[in-house]
Amino acid sequence: MIKFQPNMTYSTRSICDYDTIISVRIAKRTEKTVTDIDGKRYGIKVWDGVEQIMPWGRFSMAPTISADKGVAA
Repeated sequence: MIKFQPNMTYSTRSICDYDTIISVRIAKRTEKTVTDIDGKRYGIKVWDGVEQIMPWGRFSMAPTISADKGVAA
């Protein structure tokens, strides 16, 4: 399984606007949540062996950030 790692930045593009990039830098993690550098916690979901978070909440076109798209911070 691909997991989120601390001190990594993960990002994705908006489904509505290609030029909008949503990024989250992970400060720490537990088995079920990750916390960004601002202290906001996100619940982890697993899809096809890859952890995912939804930083803007759950709605029809909400961005989803996957653990397989990270870069070292």
